[in-house]
This record gives sequence, C-alpha cells and structure tokens, in this order.
Amino acid sequence: MQAQVIALLIMMPITAVFVYAGIHEYKRFKSDGRANYGLVYDEETGTTHVTGIDEDQAAYDPDDYDPNDYKSPEARTEPDAEGETEQEKTSQS
Repeated sequence: MQAQVIALLIMMPITAVFVYAGIHEYKRFKSDGRANYGLVYDEETGTTHVTGIDEDQAAYDPDDYDPNDYKSPEARTEPDAEGETEQEKTSQS
C-alpha cells in the first residue's frame, strides 16, 4: 500500500469527526444563537467540564480554586453515632 493511501486512511476518521462537530455546532448556532462556553466546576465530584453557560453566570476561574476546600465524601470526618470518625476507626485497626 502506498504511503499516501495509508495517510488518507488515518486522516479520514479525524476529518469526519471535525466535519460532524462543525455541522452540529452550526445547527445549534442557527437554532439557539450565539453561545458562551466556559469551564464549570462541579462541587459534588470535584471536577470541571466545558459547557455552555448563561450570559450572567461567571465562568470557573482555576486560579481561585483551592484543592484543600474540596471535601471528599470518602474521607468523612463527621462523628458517627458512637462518637468516632471514620479516620479514627481506620487508624485504630
């Protein structure tokens, strides 16, 4: 197989994805108008994702993020019914 054919076979799926995304975004633009995309922080999972945001809503600023503020549900420090925390129970074992 020639090098040009191999390169074409590799590039076709990538090109198809970009064309599909362009058509999808164009249809969305025609129906909804101009969109404002931004980074949104999900406090429950501690993750961020890019999505459309409202005009009056501020986008997430990574410089303002402090990872120490995130409370993981797995690292619970609230006392249970017996007065011990989950961390104390695991350290005693």
